[in-house]
Amino acid sequence: MYNTYRALRKNGVIGINERNVRYVSALNPRKYFYKVDDKEVTKTLAAAAGIPTPELYGVIKDARDMKRLPEIMDHPDGFVIKPAQGSQGKGIFVVEGPLKGGWRLSSGRRVDLDDIKFQINNMLSGMYSLGGQPDKALIEYRVKFDDIFGKVSYKGVPDIRLIVLKGIPIFSMVRLPTAESDGKANLHKGGVGVGVNIATGLTARAMQFDRLIDIHPDTAHPLEDIQAPYWEDILLMAAKSYDVTGLGYIGVDVVLDREKGPLLLELNARPGISIQIANRRGMREVLERAMSLSATNRTAKERVKIAKELAIELNPIGA
Repeated sequence: MYNTYRALRKNGVIGINERNVRYVSALNPRKYFYKVDDKEVTKTLAAAAGIPTPELYGVIKDARDMKRLPEIMDHPDGFVIKPAQGSQGKGIFVVEGPLKGGWRLSSGRRVDLDDIKFQINNMLSGMYSLGGQPDKALIEYRVKFDDIFGKVSYKGVPDIRLIVLKGIPIFSMVRLPTAESDGKANLHKGGVGVGVNIATGLTARAMQFDRLIDIHPDTAHPLEDIQAPYWEDILLMAAKSYDVTGLGYIGVDVVLDREKGPLLLELNARPGISIQIANRRGMREVLERAMSLSATNRTAKERVKIAKELAIELNPIGA
């Protein structure tokens, strides 16, 4: 066990305790957590900073709002229903469009109005919220994912996770849905994590359930050397997320829409550490170098430049 610990530390891998003590607790004032824990608040802050997000069609807070549900859901291209304070993709309904008097979910299952009301009531009760607190349901635009990741995804919407330290994007991966993850891009459910070179936006190494892989388990498509489009814009969105939250260590989740380009999906004040496995590289060296820089007074564009320089200097994947 001790030898394993030494090997991980030698390779710069940080654990949950180190993440919590040195970064989450030290850099994220709890008074600002509401800015990322409530997705409606996040959307408002992002809009003010010019960061695009999926359009919000409506919010259900109580039984009175439920009366407007059919009107809010009147979108033939579908919509997404999610708990405002949910995490890890729990409780989310991705509706692709109408189907025989009801609606078709991304899984192919048909649901009716009562099914949707039941799911929303579960959200309001706090079934999916952080700490089980009463919540609200957000109904928003359904992302039509960019074809660039179409060959390496199984249904669902792939997303790009970036770790941002004091406004500097330092690590990134693409999260791909699989059959095992039920079409959701969640690694703990069986989604695939693919490391992305911060300097170039090119994919390299990948993992599923902490196992290293080279091809997607469902499509058998190679996962390396895929160029993430709009990479400069994505890095800039991630850097700006620090400015609007005041949180020094955050996870930034971006989706690529084939018509609207990159959209901010959500922010996370407690991002996981499996991104190290996806990149086959520990974060400690990059984190320590970023911590040593006085970047908080720089513009978002300047911090993006620093991020690329660090990536090249420290020889990350694909560099």
